[in-house]
Amino acid sequence: MKVGLKLPSVTFHTRVRDEAVGGSNPFRWEDKTTEDYFAGKRVILFSLPGAFTPTCSTFQLPGFENGYDAFKDLGIDEIYCMAVNDSFVMNKWAEAQELKNVKVIPDGSGEFTRRMGMLVRKDNLGFGLRSWRYAAIVKDGVIEAWFEEPGLSDNHPEDPYGVSSPETVKEYLVEAAKAAAA
Repeated sequence: MKVGLKLPSVTFHTRVRDEAVGGSNPFRWEDKTTEDYFAGKRVILFSLPGAFTPTCSTFQLPGFENGYDAFKDLGIDEIYCMAVNDSFVMNKWAEAQELKNVKVIPDGSGEFTRRMGMLVRKDNLGFGLRSWRYAAIVKDGVIEAWFEEPGLSDNHPEDPYGVSSPETVKEYLVEAAKAAAA
C-alpha cells in the first residue's frame, strides 16, 4: 500500500509552447520537478500504459477531463495524466484529446514510474517498458489515496481498468468529504 508515502523527486523534461521561439514548432524545453507539480496542492495523478491507446483515450483521460469541475468542487487543485512517453507524444495526445483541464506529465525515461514501483514490461504488445495503470490522490507530494489496477505484472495479457477510473476516484472523494463533514 502506498498511502502515506512521499512521491519520488525526479525531473521531467517537458516541452512548453513559447511564441517567442517562432516558426512552425514554437516549443522550448522546460524541466519540471515533482515538487513543481505537487508541492502545496491536492491533486489527482493517474498513470496509464500509453498515449493514444484505446482505454486511455476512450475512457480514462476523457473521464477525468469531463469530470474536472466536479473534482475541483471536491477539493482537487489539479489533475495530472502521466505516461512513459516523451513530451512530444504527450503534447500531441493532449492536443488530439482537446484537453482544457487535465495536464499531461511526460515520464519519457520511466524514472518516476520505476521509483513508484509501477514500471512493467509490455513487450507482448510491442510497447517495451510502460506504467501499470493506477490513480492517486496526492496532497503536498504525499499519497493520500491509492487506486491500483489488479494483476501488476510484466507482459500482463490484459489491461485491467476500473479501480483507477474517474468514477472510482470521485466516489472516494465524495465519501471522504462526507466523513470530514460528519
